[in-house]
Amino acid sequence: MKAIPEEQWHRLEADTILSLLQANTEQGLAQQEAEQRLVRFGPNVLTTKAGKSKLVRFLLQFHQPLIYILIASGIITALLQEWVDSGVIFGVVLANGIIGYIQEAKAESSLAALARTMIAEATVLRSGGKQRIDSTQLVPGDLVLLTAGDRVPADMRLLHCRDLQVDESALTGESVPVAKDTSPLPEETVLAERRNMAYASTMVTYGQANGIITATGDQTEVGRISRLMSTAQDLATPLTRKIAEFSQVLLYAILFLAALTVGVGLLRGQPLFDLFMAAVALAVGAIPEGLPAAVTITLAIGVSRMAKRRVIIRKLPAVETLGSTTVICSDKTGTLTENHMTVQAIIAGQEQYAVSGSGYAPQGVITRRHDQQGALMPTEQEAPALHHCLRAAALCNDSVLKENEEGWQVQGDPTEGAMLTVAEKAGYPVQELHARYPRLDSIPFESQHQFMATLHDTDPAETSTIYTICIKGAAEQILAKCEHCLTDEGTTAPLDQEQVHEDVARLAARGLRVLLLR
Repeated sequence: MKAIPEEQWHRLEADTILSLLQANTEQGLAQQEAEQRLVRFGPNVLTTKAGKSKLVRFLLQFHQPLIYILIASGIITALLQEWVDSGVIFGVVLANGIIGYIQEAKAESSLAALARTMIAEATVLRSGGKQRIDSTQLVPGDLVLLTAGDRVPADMRLLHCRDLQVDESALTGESVPVAKDTSPLPEETVLAERRNMAYASTMVTYGQANGIITATGDQTEVGRISRLMSTAQDLATPLTRKIAEFSQVLLYAILFLAALTVGVGLLRGQPLFDLFMAAVALAVGAIPEGLPAAVTITLAIGVSRMAKRRVIIRKLPAVETLGSTTVICSDKTGTLTENHMTVQAIIAGQEQYAVSGSGYAPQGVITRRHDQQGALMPTEQEAPALHHCLRAAALCNDSVLKENEEGWQVQGDPTEGAMLTVAEKAGYPVQELHARYPRLDSIPFESQHQFMATLHDTDPAETSTIYTICIKGAAEQILAKCEHCLTDEGTTAPLDQEQVHEDVARLAARGLRVLLLR
């Protein structure tokens, strides 16, 4: 099989890619060929860097100039049979090493868990049939099928797409799912704009697609990041540099004072043994035995507090480095923000409503904009347009909101997750709502028409046989289909499209993403 640079897959036509990878869309790879390629390319996993043994990692905790001085002083005091002082010094040194080792071990296990994010199952076409296999068995040339909710198992060149949207926030930081297509792109296209590629560890939030594996394991973009992390050099932090400088100054000062003590004593004719004992006592007394313990405990407290906020600190001194930071250069999306979408305002029945709460937790209230904080949400009799809007938000929706040990998470599109959350805040359990209004059919969102529509059966509790249609999408598309609006009195009135456009522009100017429901 021929090989070409991996960064050029996005510029090639589908037929060229199939030829280079010796694959076809009808049969996929033969099982025997797949096994041979697995031997050649290796399993689709990230290679973990061979780490140091536990003993070496523990001993490295004592590889500090100040610790060397403490160990030397502990040995000397033990030779002088000062057992209490020697025990205290060695206790401080040992506690310092144990705390540092435990923290580093916890960080190593957390980082190792990141490598397991690529391991999942994948639907692959082999020998003319679909198979569900472990993603570790995928090889370049495999034809893989993707659907909403799947984790992309390896880097892929997309061959066929149907409204595919992929959450690439873990790789590029983009907060909203990226719409994909299959058209070739210029060679210089940057990774974040390669719409015809799907990358390992990203999530499919919407649509379907099939594609051909172009890279697995360490050759994927995630693998490249892993290699960069494993080859990163350990740099001295401001704290470790200052402690090293202080240790050297302290060592020279102690040696100078000890030599001076011996020299003065010899000039005065005192016994050499007594002078030696005095010099040792001076050296031991000048060493700040509590400094390493105080530093370690202080840093450990900082690590513990950051761990509660789900921040991994691999080395204790890194905590102090954060405190020394003066400038942070960062793309805010997914870094300074949580990559969560939240409904903040609703306009319904010619009335604007404010929504409290953030993230996907269904905790918050919906109140009229002019009401005082803490006011009750209007009932359906008081605001029928609002409640129709909220029901439509939950029904015209393909995502799922779930709570796990990490909190509330959305499986699907973040915008749809925000709509489910606001419906839950209003007291509409989504599962019960779908049971009351079963979906009969739907028109999925497509970029060319920019809306999604769903058809629902009548609530069994109602005697009416009128079906319900819910539609959501871009403002200009929805407005083109509307002539009337529902008022808060429960009646219909002519739709003032100019006013709606003004409201949309005002909300967009505040940085809000606007979606219309019907």
